[in-house]
Amino acid sequence: MTEYTTRVAVDIGGTFTDLVAVRDGGLTLAKASTTPSNFAGGVLDAVEKRDLPLASVDQFVHGTTVVINAITERTGEETALLTTEGFRDVLDVTRANRPDMFNYQYEKPEPFIPRRHRWEVPERVDQAGETVEPLDEDAVRDAARDIRDAGFDTIAVSYLHSYENPDHERRTRELVAEVHPDAYVTLSHELTKEYREYERTNTTVLNSYVRPIADEYLDTLAGRLGDRGFDGNTYAMKSNAGTASFDEARRRPVEMVESGPVGGVYGAAHVGRQLHEPDVVSFDMGGTTAKTSVVQDGEVTIDTDYWLESSPRDEGYPLKIPVVDIVEIGAGGGSIAWVDKGGSINVGPKSSGADPGPACYGRGGTEPTVTDANLLTGRLNPDYFLGGDMSLDVDAAESALEPLADTFGTSVREAAHGVLRVVNSNMANALKQVSIRRGHDPRDFVMVASGGAGPLHAATLGRELGVKETVVPRAPGQFSAWGMLMTDLRKDFARTHVRPFDAAHAGDVADIVDELEAEARDAYAAEEVDEDDLVLERSVDLRYAGQEHTVNTPLGDGPIDASRVAGTVERFHERHERTYNFRLDDPCEVVNVRLTASAPMPKPTVESLATDGEPADAVKATRAVDFATEGVHDARVYERDALPTKTPIDGPAVVEEPACTTLVHPDQTLTVDSFGHLHIS
Repeated sequence: MTEYTTRVAVDIGGTFTDLVAVRDGGLTLAKASTTPSNFAGGVLDAVEKRDLPLASVDQFVHGTTVVINAITERTGEETALLTTEGFRDVLDVTRANRPDMFNYQYEKPEPFIPRRHRWEVPERVDQAGETVEPLDEDAVRDAARDIRDAGFDTIAVSYLHSYENPDHERRTRELVAEVHPDAYVTLSHELTKEYREYERTNTTVLNSYVRPIADEYLDTLAGRLGDRGFDGNTYAMKSNAGTASFDEARRRPVEMVESGPVGGVYGAAHVGRQLHEPDVVSFDMGGTTAKTSVVQDGEVTIDTDYWLESSPRDEGYPLKIPVVDIVEIGAGGGSIAWVDKGGSINVGPKSSGADPGPACYGRGGTEPTVTDANLLTGRLNPDYFLGGDMSLDVDAAESALEPLADTFGTSVREAAHGVLRVVNSNMANALKQVSIRRGHDPRDFVMVASGGAGPLHAATLGRELGVKETVVPRAPGQFSAWGMLMTDLRKDFARTHVRPFDAAHAGDVADIVDELEAEARDAYAAEEVDEDDLVLERSVDLRYAGQEHTVNTPLGDGPIDASRVAGTVERFHERHERTYNFRLDDPCEVVNVRLTASAPMPKPTVESLATDGEPADAVKATRAVDFATEGVHDARVYERDALPTKTPIDGPAVVEEPACTTLVHPDQTLTVDSFGHLHIS
């Protein structure tokens, strides 16, 4: 691969836009306010803050919330659906296995395309790919005219069993182009070649829903970068922990649905490898949300059945694409505290965002937030926020929390503690959801905490969860952007192929793998990636015959013969027992054949540090910090870059750096390793 001299990654969050640049081995960091009215503005603000000459940048990697925001805020484009006759109501039928079986007020999620905007087309292909009823081309033309005349410019096409034979979908695109040439058309088989009609149709619908917005945004950003001299390669962060070119991202924007948080998870996995800790809990708390995920045996957990907006009471919306398994909740520095009808404090999910932001920002915000609470308890330095670029208004924070304090007849300081206890409880539940509730023992894991607000809460949460230790990596405030620079180009290919998985059918699986590998090589050849650079990983989704749930199992390299099938079956038994706590002697079936194709990208090197001196040399002040039940303590405040390596520092302590503050409790110890990561134990 080409060696780049300057590489840049930018992650857009709900409150701040983070930038990490690597120039000839050195790191440049920046943080600017997110500009919701035009996200590209915040990106360019971050670039200009560090006077970064874009003409010298060879690689630009971007994680964005544009897609997830359009979906959650319902601001995408109105979309029409073309589907097989008789399957117009797939989006309404959904699944019968709703999450809350005893909720008699349960309502199914509202489809993104109402019934009146769905058109049926006579055509039929069976599960083997054989044509049962030819495509009615006149019906397609008529539907396209109706769609055009109704004012729709975005069309989703999802036909029954098109994953096995996509000819009808391809012909439909040609026919629509005759009548409505300017329409955005998304074909289901181009996103996923797996069965499950509801999941595949909804994935296609959501891709269509956000495609014009993502297309316009990426075009605008690329144009504004070009206007400032940028002529390098542009990549978008995908939800599968890989990157793709802007051109591919325009066609498949739904793959960017968790674009930003994934960088932090991937970065946490890399830190775990540095520390020889293969089992990691990733915790990322920003201005709007908190995200957590588990890395086991050094591998990021990727789920191919992802449900957007799901909760214990709501099923959400399925996406049939590979997504890093992340639990995300509305708990960030800007999350607003409020009192419900029962008289209890709640925090989030509503956030003050970047505009106006928390009350202490002095931009017109009046509602109490987590950042205001941290400021009033002495955990934040009002004169050193963002390295002194922004001063925090203590009086405005007190004014915001006074109504909350009056409601409970307590002091403003006590009200601030109430807010922090609630938000910590919410985040602890999310951490337990990805660890304890999935059978993991937190004592076997280290927690890597990042995000602008993460290290402020990490010591508290790590202690409650019971992890081995809590690690705050270098540049935690821009960690997701840093993680994006550690990723590779990645594409995932899959094919539903339900058959017995035994020696007699090994040849069938081998044929599918060969087809997927050829497809992967063709896709990367179109992006001028050398075939010799490709890394191919093969796997199969297996299940016991007659059962529903599958377990993804690696096939490994080499010929797919009787011996490889036997070895794969044994690995399946082990993984099934680890996942579901039992194994059977029943025969196995293959449901999906999968291939992950990646091409390595240049990555920044992390030089080891050897800072001598005494901890006292790094002390910049002493500040009274209220640790709630642990009392008020005079905590030493350290400048992170001046801390010596491998010298223990007893709490209470506060470690400050331009984009982040780390809190160490009185009964905890802090050390800095040779990579510059902070360890709290």
